[in-house]
Amino acid sequence: MAKSKPIGLAWRSSTLFIVSTVGIGLFTDLFLYGLVVPILPFILEDRISLPQDQIQSHVSALLAAYAGASVLFSPAAGIIADRVPTRQTPFLVGLVALLAATLMLSLGQSIPVLVVARILQGTSAAVVWTIGLALVLDTVGPGNLGKTIGSIFGFISIGELAAPVLGGVVYKKAGYPGVFGMGFAILAIDFIMRLLLIEKKTAAKWHVDEPEASDDQGEQDRNAGDEEDANEEEPLLRKKEEDSYKVPEGQPKAVKAFPILYCLKDPRLLTALLLAFNQATLLATFDATVPTEAQQLFGFDSLKSGLLFISLVLPYLLLGPVAGWLVDRFGPKPAAVLGFGYLVPVLILLRLARPGGTSQIVIYCVLLSLCGIGLAVIGSPSIVEASYVVDMYNKTNPDFFGAQGPYAQLYGINSMVFSLGLTLGPLISGGLKDRIGYGDMNVVVAMLCLVTAFLSVVYVGGKPKVLQRR
Repeated sequence: MAKSKPIGLAWRSSTLFIVSTVGIGLFTDLFLYGLVVPILPFILEDRISLPQDQIQSHVSALLAAYAGASVLFSPAAGIIADRVPTRQTPFLVGLVALLAATLMLSLGQSIPVLVVARILQGTSAAVVWTIGLALVLDTVGPGNLGKTIGSIFGFISIGELAAPVLGGVVYKKAGYPGVFGMGFAILAIDFIMRLLLIEKKTAAKWHVDEPEASDDQGEQDRNAGDEEDANEEEPLLRKKEEDSYKVPEGQPKAVKAFPILYCLKDPRLLTALLLAFNQATLLATFDATVPTEAQQLFGFDSLKSGLLFISLVLPYLLLGPVAGWLVDRFGPKPAAVLGFGYLVPVLILLRLARPGGTSQIVIYCVLLSLCGIGLAVIGSPSIVEASYVVDMYNKTNPDFFGAQGPYAQLYGINSMVFSLGLTLGPLISGGLKDRIGYGDMNVVVAMLCLVTAFLSVVYVGGKPKVLQRR
């Protein structure tokens, strides 16, 4: 007997609800991460009774456990997601891991329990970012991916900003029960939305009609500039491009089991992953250095330093969707080149802030806002470029990559690279800040952006025609 049509099928499988569910999932991950990290030293001191001189090393170990789990499990999450019939099941399993992690952190009385909790939290992050982004692509198509990712990243940045501030305030007022109670409330909302979600391909069994995003339109938008310059050489160039995506026969067993590995030889994909790594490194650099610099310059405590991040995140929130739309319309190359190029002088100008009162605080806030504009511009190019390249491989070799394609594997790799950037960013920037000072540290980061902008000119969106004909 055929299954009955689910209640609320139309809105549960709508693009808005699916994208909102993924956004809430990513928000929950970042919010709980930001909520827990500031109180880890207090957990170690109050519950575990660690000596003061051992707390910093154990905090670092717990942070490393999270990052290591996220880096290691991301590719596995991608493989699993591309082999199961629906994305919803692993998406729910990831949330169960996060719930278990939060319970263990709220009740744990020993170091091993806290380590396991952080490993579960890192594993959940790998799942939600890998499966979530694959779900978004399944839902909106490559042609609308930029503005969707820009909107989601702008929204989840609120969680990244609010969590440390709320965590600190609530901890002072209500202690651990208040902090973790807030976390469990957000987990409940996330769980209900993930449970209600119905994927597009599942809804299609009941013939739900909703205009789907047109991949062809997205490709037309991305190639609009090239079409204007079309000439008699275009068919030959396009045939040559298609041939470059063809996967030869006789691939090794490792590539057959994990097909995305073959795609990693493509310089466009490698550059897209570099953009993701550098974007994460930039975000982590701000997280690691802004609070300490604000404390040294203005004597800010943790709460005031947290509020300072509004200057950085607000432009990201407001401009992220616009920047994403521009990436969909004109392709990822202009945003990658201009975004990273723009950040070079802005990062160097951060050295202008000096110890002082209101006027110096305003200068620092303005400079952080300018950095936030750059972060909004570079938010979408990486994932859009990577998705486009892998989509070309999948269309050219549909049998090689399987029914669902290699998209979750791609986002698993992307999550791994992004997590690596978040891990190394604070270590590199913190070490540089201690050795050469805040201003010179930002010069080094600016040079990294300059190199990234140059590589984007050469590889993102394909080589410029001048280089193709040489």
